[in-house]
Amino acid sequence: MSNLKEILNSEENVLINFHAQWCGPCSTLDPILKSVKDELGDIIRIVKIDVDKHKYLASKMGVRGVPTMFFYKNGKMLKLLSGVLTASEIKKQFNL
Repeated sequence: MSNLKEILNSEENVLINFHAQWCGPCSTLDPILKSVKDELGDIIRIVKIDVDKHKYLASKMGVRGVPTMFFYKNGKMLKLLSGVLTASEIKKQFNL
């Protein structure tokens, strides 16, 4: 995760998805995120972070439950949302 700061400070649309293998809603969200990525391609960067493997980072970023998504654009956090979102709700966060 050493390059996470670099990713967040980029000019890209970045979605950071904190998830867990044992999380049912996370499994529901996975194909939705894949469809968003398939549709938007290089317009969006999706980074998945397993909270069990990266406990310190999850704690540092204030993640209290999964799935939790952080939306960044041009190096600034736009929004923090938890739970399962539809593809259109995800794209709406970036005005796409």
